[in-house]
Amino acid sequence: MNPLSFVVPFDQAAALTQIRAEGARFIAGGTNLVDLMKERVMLPQRLVDINRLALDAIEADDDGGLRLGALARNAATAAHPLVLERAPLLSAAILAGASPQIRNMASNGGNLLQRTRCHYFYDVGVPCNKREPGSGCPAIGGISRQHAILGASDSCIATHPSDMCVALRALDAVVHVASGNGERAIPFGQFHRLPGDQPQIDTNLAPDELITHIALPAAPQFAAHSVYLKLRERASYAFALVSVAAMLDIGEDGAIREGRVALGGVAHKPWRLPEAEALLQGPPDPARFGAFADRLLDGALGQGGNDFKIVMARRAIVRALNMAVAGTQDNTGHGGTVMARGAA
Repeated sequence: MNPLSFVVPFDQAAALTQIRAEGARFIAGGTNLVDLMKERVMLPQRLVDINRLALDAIEADDDGGLRLGALARNAATAAHPLVLERAPLLSAAILAGASPQIRNMASNGGNLLQRTRCHYFYDVGVPCNKREPGSGCPAIGGISRQHAILGASDSCIATHPSDMCVALRALDAVVHVASGNGERAIPFGQFHRLPGDQPQIDTNLAPDELITHIALPAAPQFAAHSVYLKLRERASYAFALVSVAAMLDIGEDGAIREGRVALGGVAHKPWRLPEAEALLQGPPDPARFGAFADRLLDGALGQGGNDFKIVMARRAIVRALNMAVAGTQDNTGHGGTVMARGAA
């Protein structure tokens, strides 16, 4: 067993002091970190248990938005009345992920920090630039069915595994963090990184920073027309081949005034192009949705084993937008989640 120390601070200041120790890592639900420790992918020297910190509240803010505590559990977040009312897309995305047992343990902050499920990353017997920079990426030219078609690099083609994060990207969430140097807010689009030549760095969070809460700006115009569509190998406990978080603001005349779309399962981070979303404005139309999908997927490149994702993603975008036009899907058996069948 790798020797480590385990500390349990009872306030945020103490936690921020403990995390400065060499090899220290925060732990909350532990649903990802413990697995990585078992596989010897990550070997922290100190675990700082933050579960006693008062960071689990889910509250409305004065502007009509929401404040989601970093230590609130995924299950509690998905079921919270304020989330169901103001951000049903987030609830649907959370319910599409993992299993009830994991959602009961996993924290909101931990969800943002989970690492790729690339099988090469988890296998310490093979090279991996994300695990050992400079050692190579066997997924390139190897088994790539689950891997990225957008934003990849010559160093890494891994994908980000979270469902929740795809919805948060569409919702324009803001991540609030604290450290010994003070507090700062990180727009969600800037929180995760593309791999570039440093695939071992997943986020722009500093090693000594603690996520305190996630802020959701008010977006009542989207509540009636939002969908999280997830295509996967089986109906539960499977990561997305492609997922789509779609939100539409539809006027009384039936035309789309504003749309937002984020993709999961296709890149090293949730994928969104806000500058392309103006293409969605106007009467709902399959041709309009197809043109937007083509723009969102511009530059998509497969590795052979995942070429099907390009076609699948285009169809999923159009389908999710059509579903959102019809109304919000709740992901509880009334739409929003389907199984992938083969590669089509």
